[in-house]
Amino acid sequence: MQLSNRVLESSAIAAHPLPITAFMFPDPGAPVGEACIESPSASEWSLSRSKRLLDLSVALLVLAIFAIPMVAIVLCVRLSSKGPALYVQNRVGRGGRLFAIYKFRSMAVASGNNTGPWLTMDVDRRITGVGRWLRNLKLDELPQFYNILRGDMSLIGPRPKLPQYEGIANMPYRPGITGAATLAFRREEQILSGIHPSQLDLVYNQQIKPLKARLDARYMCRATLGTDMRMLVETFLACVVPDRIPAVTFERSEASLL
Repeated sequence: MQLSNRVLESSAIAAHPLPITAFMFPDPGAPVGEACIESPSASEWSLSRSKRLLDLSVALLVLAIFAIPMVAIVLCVRLSSKGPALYVQNRVGRGGRLFAIYKFRSMAVASGNNTGPWLTMDVDRRITGVGRWLRNLKLDELPQFYNILRGDMSLIGPRPKLPQYEGIANMPYRPGITGAATLAFRREEQILSGIHPSQLDLVYNQQIKPLKARLDARYMCRATLGTDMRMLVETFLACVVPDRIPAVTFERSEASLL
């Protein structure tokens, strides 16, 4: 199934002002196909103790700085809607192992079997008022720095996927709070809002998931300390000044990997 031209033209994928390959990949000429996803490799930095030490240092710093704001967020979530402040869900981690990921709850607690689709659209009515604010600033992700301390995640890596949406099988590196596909698909919920709910899984599996997996696999096999630091800076800027990032289409993003 191919996305219609109308959906492609209206879909905004947040990307760096420079071409994706120029920013993320030191050698944009080499193609990355399905083989890299099926047998993913990692750069020396991606598997190093130095990277793990950086992860731990930043995670401790963030948790210390945001300790009081996180308490305030817990109170806001609890007072604004029924349910727990934290949302816990199983995700796929390093080597295909499942782990519990932590987020601040941004959606209303489902009643009975009315859980809705797994994928979230920008217009999803399940998102609470406080939750929308948390999502816009990415504050709902703060508890994941605890996942870093536990060794489940890293600062930079593919976003941890639900088991049914696993993108890179048996990946040798930890999933991350941010990464190549995370930046490129910063406005994924807006993209999905232009697709009928009955087609979400099909479009995601055939169009979005393969592209995100190729972006992440290509980045992780060439990542360095320098590119990771640039990725962190870009993620911070994308959170505080999201409108500075122009929109590109699936076709342009796909072409940059060929």
